[in-house]
Amino acid sequence: MNSPIDTALSPEHPPGDPAGIARDDGSEGSGTRAGLSPTLPTAVADQLRELITEGDLASGARLNERMLGERLGVSRTPLREAFRLLAAEGLIELEPNRGAQVVRLSDDDIRESFEVMSGLEALSGELACRHVTAEEVAEIKALTFEMLACHARRDLPGYYRLNRVIHDRINRAARNRLLTKVYATLNLRIQNLRFRSNFDRDKWDQAALEHREMVDSLEAHDGPRLAAILRAHLKQKGDAVREALRTSAAAPTPSR
Repeated sequence: MNSPIDTALSPEHPPGDPAGIARDDGSEGSGTRAGLSPTLPTAVADQLRELITEGDLASGARLNERMLGERLGVSRTPLREAFRLLAAEGLIELEPNRGAQVVRLSDDDIRESFEVMSGLEALSGELACRHVTAEEVAEIKALTFEMLACHARRDLPGYYRLNRVIHDRINRAARNRLLTKVYATLNLRIQNLRFRSNFDRDKWDQAALEHREMVDSLEAHDGPRLAAILRAHLKQKGDAVREALRTSAAAPTPSR
């Protein structure tokens, strides 16, 4: 049986491409250089990033080196290097003499992040409608159909991995390198929140419907419509996350 790191290094699942959808635009994966094999710390960082995104490592959680090393089948040296990579992305905090922990965002942090991300997504959509090629539209449509199949099966991890690729493809179709850089930096910060925004089934159903509308708008090259859909889409996600976190905080702690 392959370890998680074996899987991360396999051709079927390149680092930074958890859905098994290889990058075809020449861009570099996280922490890797084009044309070079990924390092072990990079592979470990990719695995930890997925654990954070999917909530296995919760917001504010302390990262136990021994337990994570055993879970991922690696020693402390590559694990600590992976921590440094994730700290540079703003996903974890490194504290002297206290180790590492997953970053915990305040309600204001979350509100501000989704407000900015909604604007970035809207701009991506508007520019993409000007520059997207027929081949890119066909690829995004195919990815959307596959993602909606995951939705029908209630496969949230599979759905979200494809969802992330779709949003990235729209952003890249905008043909604006600065926009892509800013988008990628902020998106790393809120990936786990975007994932958990679909925990509510009704909101997940609504998000899936909006993705159908996104594809229609992109195919029609209707920039204002796609921008409006994406702006509302991200606002609803931010509202859903903040509502869920407030509800969780208000819930009584079960007695032992």
